[in-house]
Amino acid sequence: MRKGLSASAVLALLAFPAHGETLTLTLDRGIAATLEMPAGHGRFPAVLMFHGLGSSRDEVGIIFADTATALAMDGIASLRIDFRGFGKSDGDTGAFTLERQNEDAAIALQALAAMDKIDAERIGLMGFSFGAGAAIELAAAQPETIKSLVVWAPVGNYHDDMLDSLGQRAFDLAERDGIVGLDLGWRTMALKRDFFDGLNRHDLLAALRAYDAPFMVVNGSDDPYRKYTPALMQAAAGAEKRALVIEGGDHVFHVYTPSRSLAPEVIEATVERFRDTLGKTR
Repeated sequence: MRKGLSASAVLALLAFPAHGETLTLTLDRGIAATLEMPAGHGRFPAVLMFHGLGSSRDEVGIIFADTATALAMDGIASLRIDFRGFGKSDGDTGAFTLERQNEDAAIALQALAAMDKIDAERIGLMGFSFGAGAAIELAAAQPETIKSLVVWAPVGNYHDDMLDSLGQRAFDLAERDGIVGLDLGWRTMALKRDFFDGLNRHDLLAALRAYDAPFMVVNGSDDPYRKYTPALMQAAAGAEKRALVIEGGDHVFHVYTPSRSLAPEVIEATVERFRDTLGKTR
């Protein structure tokens, strides 16, 4: 049994083989990706998935991998990537910047939309934590392409979030030395001054004001990032927007504590949202 899926989910997979194939790809610039396809023929709606800072394409507790499986069972394809410098992608982690993250996001979208079995008219985006910012900015940059946006525990202000998370000392060290080593709690990494210098150049609320398609934000009730939800909801330009609170959930929905994990609830709500806003296979 694959870790992360419940016994009932595995039985469902066996009883209803609606999941097609899982392909490991390498996109432009050495970006590692996983394409998850439903079974059958036709052109599928698809979801592009962006992980958080310091993470990788399957995400914590393999919650992205499990979401991709659930989407495929519902007739929706997905592509999840490792941003350069993370997971299996090429690149130096220390050279990570918001500009490079956004470039990787655009490369992934172009690759997904060009695939033969993907309906380029029905593409959605989702992002987790820091990766939610990449999803928001890509949706704002290409609103005609992105038909639905779902963000989990999203950052709402890059600069303020990094200042709260890392403290002023990290900013000062990056300014003085050009690079700073960080302990994120689940991994260590180094970031260069270019990363810190770019934080104020990206306004996520302004980006959301340029996006008027369906938008949904999901937070645990105990997630400190929930503080950003009111501003995000106010900024979202579309009429079809929703804020979902997962009661008892923390920033990662307790995926590290299987007995308390709220991942199934988050996944179910996300799949339902994309089903409603993107539809199924044509």
